[in-house]
Amino acid sequence: MSALKVPVSLLDRSRTRAGEDHASALWATVERARHVEDLGHHRFWVAEHHAVPGIASGSPAVLIASVAARTDRIRVGSGGVMLPNHRPILVAEQFKMLQSLHPGRIDLGLGRSLGFTAPVRQALGVTRYPPDQFEQDIAALRDFLSGNGPVTAMPASPEPPPLFVLTTGSGLEVAARAGLPVVVGGPALREEHGGLATYREQFRPSAQCPEPQVIISLDVMVAETTERARELLLPEAWAMADSQTIGAFPPLSPVEVVRERVPTAKQARTIERTLGGAVYGTAAHVQQELAALIESTGAAEVLASTSTYDRDDLAGADAAVAALFTAA
Repeated sequence: MSALKVPVSLLDRSRTRAGEDHASALWATVERARHVEDLGHHRFWVAEHHAVPGIASGSPAVLIASVAARTDRIRVGSGGVMLPNHRPILVAEQFKMLQSLHPGRIDLGLGRSLGFTAPVRQALGVTRYPPDQFEQDIAALRDFLSGNGPVTAMPASPEPPPLFVLTTGSGLEVAARAGLPVVVGGPALREEHGGLATYREQFRPSAQCPEPQVIISLDVMVAETTERARELLLPEAWAMADSQTIGAFPPLSPVEVVRERVPTAKQARTIERTLGGAVYGTAAHVQQELAALIESTGAAEVLASTSTYDRDDLAGADAAVAALFTAA
């Protein structure tokens, strides 16, 4: 197989496992970054989630600092920092510090999602966040990063980290007006082509991004058979189904456990919808599917969010995905 002609990167959510403490999940994220750096991945991004039992990462900037300190070449960033939860000056200070300590290796992905449940949103102090506020916060953040804010955010790094907007729908228009790259993912990815056309039509060139740039993000799983690849995705799909039932996103359970569970009709729909948003199967099939998505979206990069319970299986899947982009 010939290699796919765009870079591959990884989004790691610091997923916890049943019976595992959260510190172990965070250290596994750091080790995974070291592994995919050796595999040739372009970026390694971490997430922001609050009070979610199945996700250990609540502070992207802190985790980025640890990952960047233990890697050498790979770009490290956020997928993403949720601006409703932070004042722009604080985000600027955090990422200017990271850029100063690890020059040329830091990315700042920005999102606008609110907390997972009403109590979390109340704890964060944000219950609504309209698109115009997102746009205003991005503009303020850029001013602080570039030294043009009403006060000077320290430290004074030589160059601000690049910004990316994680979004769908109206957020694409916000990114277009700001002249920023977009990261589009999730089960709706295949439905976003019209929005991507609007993004490209309305795009205003910026110093960071003179032309529209699209990164597609989705679950990718490669295994020896399609059946095995589907099995490896089941722990994540079941966690999503459970979240719709119990209102909390749980730790991952072993494949052997979830394979024997009998879903309700609602859970079955969620599982199939989650799997339907992924690309999985043999190497040849996944490469063909990704090539088609890259072609139809005009993507400049693939941000994989591969996940499964067993960490050895996960490491093997990361290597198999990387091989699709580096094969001779």
